[in-house]
Amino acid sequence: MNSSIYNALTIFHTIVAEGSIAGAARRLQMASPSVSQSLKLLENHIGLPLLNRTTRKMELTEAGHRLIDSTQNALQSLSTAVETVQDLSEKPKGLVRMTVPHIAYWLLFEPRLGEFAEQFPDIQLEISINDGTVDILKQGFDLGFRFGNQVEEQMVAKKLTEPFRLGIYASKTYQQKYGLPNTINALQQHKLIGFRFATSNRVMPLTLQDKGENLRIEMPMPIIVNSLVVAKSAILQGVGIGRFFEPLMAIQPDKQKFIPVLEKHWQSFGALYIYFMQHSQKVGRIKAVIEFFTTTE
Repeated sequence: MNSSIYNALTIFHTIVAEGSIAGAARRLQMASPSVSQSLKLLENHIGLPLLNRTTRKMELTEAGHRLIDSTQNALQSLSTAVETVQDLSEKPKGLVRMTVPHIAYWLLFEPRLGEFAEQFPDIQLEISINDGTVDILKQGFDLGFRFGNQVEEQMVAKKLTEPFRLGIYASKTYQQKYGLPNTINALQQHKLIGFRFATSNRVMPLTLQDKGENLRIEMPMPIIVNSLVVAKSAILQGVGIGRFFEPLMAIQPDKQKFIPVLEKHWQSFGALYIYFMQHSQKVGRIKAVIEFFTTTE
């Protein structure tokens, strides 16, 4: 494979990850016509169209799907191998792209960003906040964060936190209007701020623990959100009773405005993990980020 085809493959993968030629051009810091020309070169070399392009969207053809699936791991491995050798003579530097849910950012990143920047001045972090489950390989990320250690083949997950509870809270405004429930049965007469998962598009059920059993509770939902930031705001304004992670509430500057509800019945949630491609941990800049955030302060 000559260098022009290798470069064209790399650009093609970036187009697919970004969803557009313009997006790929921005990420690669290239002119859009140059990206288009590279795609045309690759299609001519293969003899088949790889993308169906309209003014509204871009979709992979069957040939495009096959090319992505058959070259993704090989390109990543080759890139990693080159970077690993380069790292022998250099201190960690370069861009590290990561997808991070709100809770991981607030608990792990926000308190230590300044420390990281001081320790690794040549590493540039690109942090994409996303509460959904992300395929980091397809989306072009180096690292991801999620609950649980169930990851795809050829990926590694490292534990960052112990399991913690998903708390239920109300505001003083809500308490003054409606009072607070003191039993699970009474809770069902109140309003719940619903939460929809970003990836599955499924509304999270309210589950409580009672005498060793998990109980699913049905409640009216005046509002459904997919962001912890919005959920917190809705709780504070008295829209309903809402869920918020216990360690996250503990670091909120206005935590005194929130009242725990039925605390002894709170559900235990999983631990947070960082996940990444197995071979990528050999790359200096990625290894530095992994080790920094998996090391206790």
